[in-house]
Formats: sequence, structure tokens, C-alpha cells
Amino acid sequence: MTTIDHDEAPIAVDLLTAARMLGIGRTMAYRLVREGQWPTPLLRIGKLIRVPMDPLRELLRQGSEATSSSVARTATGSARLHR
Repeated sequence: MTTIDHDEAPIAVDLLTAARMLGIGRTMAYRLVREGQWPTPLLRIGKLIRVPMDPLRELLRQGSEATSSSVARTATGSARLHR
């Protein structure tokens, strides 16, 4: 599996690449799309599904900030991270 440098990625990536970046599998990714729950806008070109990188980067950035914040609060003992 190849890792993608988020700053050098193309304008849009295929769904499986986006899923890997989010840490979810193929089945979950397609289920989220089918149920209308995919967390970013999607481009549909015929049967192809593409995920624009800018909203995906923003989602990853927000998730990273939330995780860092939760971990920091956990370290101080004032809050716990619940998943």
C-alpha cells in the first residue's frame, strides 16, 4: 500500500484512496456512499466516484485537531476520549 502526501495529492482521488486516508475499508466506504453518509462531497462521473481533495484534507485536519485536543485533555485527566 502506498501512502499519499496530502499536500502533493491530485485534485481528486478515487474512493478507495480516500477511504485508506480515513482509515476505513472498501466495504465501509461504499456503504457510506450508498447510504448518503460519506463525510465529504463526491464527484460522480458515470460509474466512477471521485473525492475532491480539499474537503478531504479539511476533514482530516479537523479530525487531527479533535484527536490532539482529546488526547491532551485525557493526559490532564479532565476528559476521556470515547469512541
